[in-house]
Amino acid sequence: MAQKVEAVPSRGFAEVSPEPANPWTMAQQQFDIAAEVLGLDPNMARVLRECKRELIVTFPVLMDDHTIQMFTGYRIHHNIDRGPAKGGIRYHPGVTRDEVKALAMWMTWKCAVVGIPYGGAKGGVIVDPKLLSRNELENLTRRFTSEISIVIGPDRDIPAPDVNTNAQIMAWMMDTISMQAGHSVPAVVTGKPLGIGGSEGRPEATGRGCMLTTLAALKHLGIRPQDATVAVQGVGNVGYTTAKLLAQAGCKVIAVSDSNGACYNEDGIELDEVVREKELTGRLRQKICSFISNEELLELPVTVLVPAALENQIHRGNANRIKAKVICEGANGPTSPEADEILYKNGVFVIPDILANAGGVTVSYFEWVQDLQEFFWDEHDINERLERIMLRAFDNVLHVSLEKKVMMRTAAYVLAVDKVAQATTIRGIYP
Repeated sequence: MAQKVEAVPSRGFAEVSPEPANPWTMAQQQFDIAAEVLGLDPNMARVLRECKRELIVTFPVLMDDHTIQMFTGYRIHHNIDRGPAKGGIRYHPGVTRDEVKALAMWMTWKCAVVGIPYGGAKGGVIVDPKLLSRNELENLTRRFTSEISIVIGPDRDIPAPDVNTNAQIMAWMMDTISMQAGHSVPAVVTGKPLGIGGSEGRPEATGRGCMLTTLAALKHLGIRPQDATVAVQGVGNVGYTTAKLLAQAGCKVIAVSDSNGACYNEDGIELDEVVREKELTGRLRQKICSFISNEELLELPVTVLVPAALENQIHRGNANRIKAKVICEGANGPTSPEADEILYKNGVFVIPDILANAGGVTVSYFEWVQDLQEFFWDEHDINERLERIMLRAFDNVLHVSLEKKVMMRTAAYVLAVDKVAQATTIRGIYP
């Protein structure tokens, strides 16, 4: 069962711009904008706009038909001056080195924005996991974990789930490292099942953070939740949780999508019914539902748009057609720098990814602390701590945005880059 390793351009979501933005170039552009606003020393800028360490591995996996296939994976550290590296592992045929570098940099800023003492990392394997059996998926995970074991560890680099990875894959990773160590090492990964050191509230954490920041944005704009309509692109874990929690807060969810298209009903959709149909049939479905494309979903006249799929969904080709008042970036890098400028000029309030979806890494931090202490908190404590951190971070970013008259993304970057630059300055350049 040979796997193709070349990147796929569209990935099944909204049609991207004629010249899709390179994610690493995009991440560096976003950094450069913040560095200029901050007046960052050019020497420090040269340090922070590059990744510290890149590990590329090509490794064999025994398949069910007894053939051996080769796969390529990455683990990249952007910066570790504020603490151990932290970031997810994704399995996708479109994984590229530049994508992983960008995601690692975004993780650095994300941790800094919410005040979590981590640096940024990311990992990925070029593979379509849907084409693998469970046994092949486990073999791939364990071998990849062994290959990157030279850089990961509870005090060095702590992976977590990302696109197409989950608690089971984290369990296999933890077990692989534990077998090498000769004892259980639960703090080596987060996002694990509860039975082996996982945390209450972790599966919903990213979506809960999106919900909290969205409600804060609506409050800032003077919009009541019960007067808000919501469209969510990508109804995976993050998108589904965000939609469900916003609906519980009084918002009306009128559209959700997966890679095949979107389910739309201006009178509101029954979210659980739509998702239940997807679990049963593999496709979103509702009795009273219009099907539209992911591109059309992005352009619906809604109050809140939640892009929770993949990168580069909102670009210069469609930014002027976005009608939402608030965009909450559940995914990493869904908006290009060119689109950012257009949205800002059009008065769209964008909650940037490094703030909006930081709930996941925040509760991952809680999980890591609990594993190290071998003392666990209940879900109420988890959610209370998460809400306090997310709302404080939102208020801090909003304050900078208003004070410096810059978009929320630039404000978030200014805060994050300043924190990392301070840590780098204090530690100094070795030797």
